[in-house]
Amino acid sequence: MKDSLICPHCGHRVERYRNPFPTVDIIIEMEKGGIVLISRKNPPHGWAIPGGFIDYGESLESAARREAKEETSLSVELLYQLGSYSDPSRDPRHHTISVVFVASAEGPPRAGDDALEVGIFSRHTLPTPLAFDHEQILEDYFRQCPRNG
Repeated sequence: MKDSLICPHCGHRVERYRNPFPTVDIIIEMEKGGIVLISRKNPPHGWAIPGGFIDYGESLESAARREAKEETSLSVELLYQLGSYSDPSRDPRHHTISVVFVASAEGPPRAGDDALEVGIFSRHTLPTPLAFDHEQILEDYFRQCPRNG
């Protein structure tokens, strides 16, 4: 979306582009069953799929591995992309577009970075509230991967 500003020095109209922020989310399947969710330390609060913003010059895959490590202390193996989520209201802070990966990991997760705590959950033990549009993402995941529910 184009927006414009008036240059304070010369008075000319300057175009400014507003674009969504690219993010990744990682549904981490544990070897012994369940998926990893984090309780967010910062607003918006709630339980969430680990994830975050993609850094400039970083690939989706690298961002997913980095965010998983930062938030859960787990080294993950990316298995596939579940999908992309782009509803402009999915994040109350600003418009984001998220590419969601499914990954596998083993070992105990530990809360790090923006995570207050971390837990392993099944479809029937999901905590509330879930942040962002993560309820919809997890519904899609469990529908496509019923063996993991």
